[in-house]
Amino acid sequence: MPVPLPTSDEANLELPDQAEVLRCAAGVLSATRVGGFNTEFQKLLIAATFEAMTGHSIESSLLPFIDAATNGENLRYRTAMFRMRMVHMMVLSALVLRPLPPEVAASVNAYSRELGIDDNLLRTVEQFASSNAAIAAIDFERNGYTADWTTAQSASMHTSLSTGWAVANHDVDLAARWMALGGLAEGTLGRRLHDFYRARGFSFPGSPGSAPPLLAQHDWVHVLADFGTTVEAELEVFAFIARANDNPKGFSLLAMVVSLFETGYLQAGAGLFEAFPGQLSHSGMTLRIGDAMRRGALSHGPDGEPDVDFMQVDWFRFADMAVESVRERFGVVPKSPRAIDAGSATPWEPGGISPFQVKSGQQLAEASGVPYESYGASVL
Repeated sequence: MPVPLPTSDEANLELPDQAEVLRCAAGVLSATRVGGFNTEFQKLLIAATFEAMTGHSIESSLLPFIDAATNGENLRYRTAMFRMRMVHMMVLSALVLRPLPPEVAASVNAYSRELGIDDNLLRTVEQFASSNAAIAAIDFERNGYTADWTTAQSASMHTSLSTGWAVANHDVDLAARWMALGGLAEGTLGRRLHDFYRARGFSFPGSPGSAPPLLAQHDWVHVLADFGTTVEAELEVFAFIARANDNPKGFSLLAMVVSLFETGYLQAGAGLFEAFPGQLSHSGMTLRIGDAMRRGALSHGPDGEPDVDFMQVDWFRFADMAVESVRERFGVVPKSPRAIDAGSATPWEPGGISPFQVKSGQQLAEASGVPYESYGASVL
């Protein structure tokens, strides 16, 4: 029997102390052990994420094994949302395994059942463990962020999309709206995004060769939260976006990029991205991901809402505001020194742009008859 949810009077809404953080981390790692052990990368990832989120240090190699029943009892007085976050950390810890053993998928399901949590991503973990990549990709799309997409959700993007990741390469009005951002004052969010696109040779949404308008929504977050545009930085952006959103489907965005850019379980995603495995396991990335999740958790909606779906914001509402003002409006805090030391670069400094993007930006400048301007970005 699942551990029942607490009543409103019983629910523990306090921040977890050191002892509870250690128990939670132990539960996550216990649920995702392979042959009785966790990989070193799993331990690094979970420790870095929990430390960033709670401020409590963890020595993951010293954590005890906690079975599903004990883990459920440990979280008896925690809310459904808190429990869901723990299940999502189990999913994350499972998704970095390659291969993903069926027994790990079964274990994550067992721990989730004990907590009374049923999340669509659990089916995705099962499919990845089945080694049937084609079915897994279809299942992920069915259960992912855009699973219940309606055309009404396109309104914030100023276009109409039949599906979430649909392209809109011939929307003249949309393209004109984006191009007009170049006329805004320097230092505004919209002008910075225009500079961001020009430096990288990106096509504006609505024009031929552009990214899906929904995917373009995350480009505003690159500027807002000061993340570069390397593949490693894409992991940071989506960790930030996923943790900011209290809707469980928001976490599927992080699951998607991990499956693209770490394990390669997905060969393509979001209408544009292609698999490029091994990026999350680069040195320093666990610290960067943990800090991105911390910053996402601390952010909020523009009008005081406790959470925000950054992929559904009408960013043109804020385009003429100074970037710092928009950050304040959404509660976006600075990166931690540890994340910066680990290599987290902004879009405007060395390491914040890829060689391919520099070349594309140079080609765009040449075709436009203007000097190339990287706006501070260059390749290390």
